[in-house]
Amino acid sequence: MHFSENEGIEGKTFLVTGGLGHVGSAICLDLLRRGAYEVRAFDLRTTSPWSHLLHHKGVVFIQGDITKKKDVERAVRGADCVFHIASYGMSGKEMLQLSRVDEVNINGTCHVIEACVEFGIKRLVYVSTYNVVFGGKEIVNGNESLPYFPIDDHVDSYGRSKSIAEQLVLKSNGRPFKKNNGQCLYTCAVRPAAIYGPGEERHFPRIVSLAKLGLVPFRIGEANVKQDWIYVDNLVLALVLVSMALLDDIPGKKGRPIAAGQAYFVSDGYPVNTFEFIEPLLKSLDYDLPKSRLAVTRALFLGKIFSVFYSILYPWLNRWWLPQPLILPAEVYKVGVTHYFSFLKAKEELGYVPMVSPREGMAATISYWQERKSKSLDGPTIYAWLFCAIGMSTLFCAAFLPDIGPVPLFRAISLFFMRSIQTIRMVFILAVAVHIVEAIYAWFLAKRVDPANARGWFWQTFALGIFSLRFLLKRAKK
Repeated sequence: MHFSENEGIEGKTFLVTGGLGHVGSAICLDLLRRGAYEVRAFDLRTTSPWSHLLHHKGVVFIQGDITKKKDVERAVRGADCVFHIASYGMSGKEMLQLSRVDEVNINGTCHVIEACVEFGIKRLVYVSTYNVVFGGKEIVNGNESLPYFPIDDHVDSYGRSKSIAEQLVLKSNGRPFKKNNGQCLYTCAVRPAAIYGPGEERHFPRIVSLAKLGLVPFRIGEANVKQDWIYVDNLVLALVLVSMALLDDIPGKKGRPIAAGQAYFVSDGYPVNTFEFIEPLLKSLDYDLPKSRLAVTRALFLGKIFSVFYSILYPWLNRWWLPQPLILPAEVYKVGVTHYFSFLKAKEELGYVPMVSPREGMAATISYWQERKSKSLDGPTIYAWLFCAIGMSTLFCAAFLPDIGPVPLFRAISLFFMRSIQTIRMVFILAVAVHIVEAIYAWFLAKRVDPANARGWFWQTFALGIFSLRFLLKRAKK
């Protein structure tokens, strides 16, 4: 079925949960472009990288917590259609906060459903995930006939909670409104592949930060393993089409909406190995992707170690100083096991065809990250940091501290290379002096080349010396 460009959008009011996020902001802007009367962005946050643009375009901000029923009711009241995008626990440390994941993904979804029934919202579009049917077993060109992956067999709380939430949404299709006016709620679930594009918050920032530090030491799984990806604009198109396919008052097409109670897989339609997919991006940023591979079984063992370690640190998972884990078991399956799906059902029933190719999508993403890198502080890998920190600390201990703890060992190592305490002290003082001179030079150079990060360049160069300065000199040449 095909719809006119703005069917069911012009003059209507929309609520987007998670509206300040990457996908949420994109759908808000697209709805306004298509003539929506009012678009509300419901989010726990008050600001995001897109909040200024959304405010400028006229999006109405509603700050609230989806786990609080009254907040949800306040946001939903008076809307014609709800896009439920808000979720928690997709990757990294969030995955281990089990109670919060269930609270947001399951309880929050229940609040949205109940509010729609209470206030007579006829259309509810739920953004789900491939993980409702995938749990680590290979799937090649799967479709919507696949059964849900057994709830108790999910390796992560995110996949399990999203599966429960999707089933709640779809089972609520056709549920009559509380006002008993003969009308009912129509629901649908969209299952997108891994999302990418300029400003994406979940996947690429973590990948890029790990690559920058040299912490992507291997590829996981075989080279022929493939997964799906979807560019954000293609996902927005699918969501808009689904919202149209939930209309029951289209002239000549009255009756039960075609998408009511249905689930749809959507993607770019080009399955690819994840590491091959991200390689052009990392190369464009001058970051290396290793050639060596780690078998899925070994990667799972490593993921379980990180899972146990971070679970012990549960009370501090939200602290800024605790870095993201290198890999977790569910993430091993996502990149190490083939799973991709056909969007034939979405094409035939909704008219969905990706409008942005993977080449175009990745080009836009690369451009975004190159611009982002040019505005941020660049630096060496974690190995340079460790070398400088350990080296300078060892010299200081050997030169000035009394023989306590490991100091005698540090002194013995230093004396092996420099023969006398006086030489050790002289080398340490000279090294500090050189670092200070380099840091001052970096300050003045950054004032001309990268003034927004001048202070960062000073302190980083003071700590790392030439290991940091060479990146600033490279930027100055450009």
